[in-house]
Amino acid sequence: MVIHHVPSIIPRLFKGFTWNKSRDVNKIYLTFDDGPVPGVTDYVLDMLKSFEMKATFFMVGDNIRKYPQLAQRVLNEGHAVGNHTFHHLNGFKTKDELYLADIQKCHEIISSILGIDVRCFRPPYGRLKKSQYEKIKSEMELVMWDVLSGDYDKDQSSDTCLVKTKKYTRNGSVIVFHDQPKAFPILQQVLGPYLEFVKQNHFQTDTL
Repeated sequence: MVIHHVPSIIPRLFKGFTWNKSRDVNKIYLTFDDGPVPGVTDYVLDMLKSFEMKATFFMVGDNIRKYPQLAQRVLNEGHAVGNHTFHHLNGFKTKDELYLADIQKCHEIISSILGIDVRCFRPPYGRLKKSQYEKIKSEMELVMWDVLSGDYDKDQSSDTCLVKTKKYTRNGSVIVFHDQPKAFPILQQVLGPYLEFVKQNHFQTDTL
């Protein structure tokens, strides 16, 4: 089951994370996790370009290593890049030392290949131990979300994905999609109509 919208109590309890931006501005923040992946990230970039919209891509370091030109295309087209660990690690299941080293490894490959110093981090699966959080918070902005599309869930129809994502989108929302193979079948059916919804509702898009 996908929880498409983060209950308001969660941001109040976990104030050290970015869950959304200002509700006073008609602007949203599209994000894509797990890429870059050939065929999928290209599709997303083409769609964003056709709608003249911007997004933030939380990249897996090993994918940057394998597909540096695709990662560079993301930057070249005016989008932002965030750290998503090197191996897409689950913080709950990983020892702190290994987890922090994996974040650093991703940081280093972003720096060496893309030439930028990224200070924006999203934990894979949204799972992070308190001990890990305490060691990261002073160095990076920890970005979560308030709208989860659930495009990776094969038990959810594309219609439900689209309806729920549209329903919970409002000023300041941080929306999560995935530019990876598992999510691609649903993403192909949802992204275009969703971006059309964004356009029709006059939301601006911005990077984190």
